[in-house]
Amino acid sequence: MKKTLISTLLATSLVTTAHASNHGTPTEAEARGLIKEYMGQLKPALMKSMKEGGPVNSIEVCHTKAPAIAKELSEKSGWKINRVSLKPRGATATPDAWEKTVLERFDAQLAEGKPIKGMEVSQVIIMNGEKQYRYMKAIPTAAVCLNCHGTDVKPAVKQAISEYYPDDQAVGYSKGQIRGAFSFTKAL
Repeated sequence: MKKTLISTLLATSLVTTAHASNHGTPTEAEARGLIKEYMGQLKPALMKSMKEGGPVNSIEVCHTKAPAIAKELSEKSGWKINRVSLKPRGATATPDAWEKTVLERFDAQLAEGKPIKGMEVSQVIIMNGEKQYRYMKAIPTAAVCLNCHGTDVKPAVKQAISEYYPDDQAVGYSKGQIRGAFSFTKAL
């Protein structure tokens, strides 16, 4: 039933943007601002770790720093902040039914030639009896991402990934593919 409700909602309003009213409804602009803040903290940490110890060093940063940033921003903002993927690296990256549908839609849009940069969805849904504002924005695979997510991951990097993420599926990507998405939820 839950999956049917989600599918129906997505079919009728996936491309519909939920607009804020003057009653405290979250907005895409708010979610985009949180992405900038998140990446403004994570990207420098990753770049520093890459410079100091290469991709092996960066895996530890992704494993510890990324969740800490998400937790801090979640507590500060009231949003549930996550990154999800059809090929998750960690358990928290596994998409729920709504997220999976959106990720599949993003892949279809990419196949149709739509640029990843503009791929985002916002929607008000009811999930498990709770009214939620949901927002997702696609994450592109850049060249640097291929060190840990590509088709030719070095053995030392594979070893480090298996230590932190024993059930990893997030490899085999090429530059320009959708690696996953930011997924934000706020209860209404």
